[in-house]
Amino acid sequence: MSYWRGPLPRTNDLLDPVVVAEDSLGLKRVVCADQEEEDDDVVSEEEPVIGFPAATVWLAAMTFVIAVLSEYVVRTIESASDSWGISVRFSSIILLPIVGNAAEHASTVIFAFKNKLDITLGVALGSATQISMFVVPICVIVAWIMGTHMDLDFNLLETGSFFISVLLTTFTLQDGTSHYMKGLVLLLCYFVIGACFFVL
Repeated sequence: MSYWRGPLPRTNDLLDPVVVAEDSLGLKRVVCADQEEEDDDVVSEEEPVIGFPAATVWLAAMTFVIAVLSEYVVRTIESASDSWGISVRFSSIILLPIVGNAAEHASTVIFAFKNKLDITLGVALGSATQISMFVVPICVIVAWIMGTHMDLDFNLLETGSFFISVLLTTFTLQDGTSHYMKGLVLLLCYFVIGACFFVL
């Protein structure tokens, strides 16, 4: 792509020039024919695979299936923790989110391979934000209605892990770029938090 001030060049000066537009500075945008085809390919958006009604039906069906499977997982988590020799806290905070968010993890990896960082961060961080800001308070309110003791009085380890993970994620992703070292730092932070819950 090139900009040209003044009269347009002759056809033999450039290979088949095509004038697309003239900007506010009076510069005419001159694009070769083959480059114009490449730009059209880049600008073209991806077409949706399914429509909105079908997506809504699939979302409702998958939500129902996941709710049923989650009920089975919650019922067996205590017996599984006893048989494996690990604490219920470690199973529910470290292992259960890995299995429960497997679909979100897969989608973030797929979008990351397609170099769509904004969607990747939206899925990964949006899920954690929804859990901390919506799901946990709703669970406390529902438990209060059902007469079950549940509050937001977390222990020192849970509060410290939450604070450190949010702080580290903010400082790691605030510049809007990504490379392997940032991913390694976040993975090591997750392993350290998992080791703390496993030991304590």
